[in-house]
Amino acid sequence: MTKRERRTFTPEFKKQMVQLYQNGKTKRAIINEYDLTPSSLDRWIQQDETSGSFKEKDNRSSEQQELLKLRKENKQLLMENDILKQAALIMGRK
Repeated sequence: MTKRERRTFTPEFKKQMVQLYQNGKTKRAIINEYDLTPSSLDRWIQQDETSGSFKEKDNRSSEQQELLKLRKENKQLLMENDILKQAALIMGRK
């Protein structure tokens, strides 16, 4: 099986595919006609139903949002800790 090259789609195109599905066209017909993957179309339909947006950040759960915030905060604290360690080493030499 050959690997498919990654493609990007505009929000307008995604909305059109979701509208085709909502207007009664089968998923299989849309996938075959536009050479899409089933998972992509399913994800677009789900995103449209939940938030109406195809942006990843708009479709995150509150737990995912909190996890990202905590990871960012942890990274910041680790960096600050490293800076303080370096400063302590430098001050200890003087």
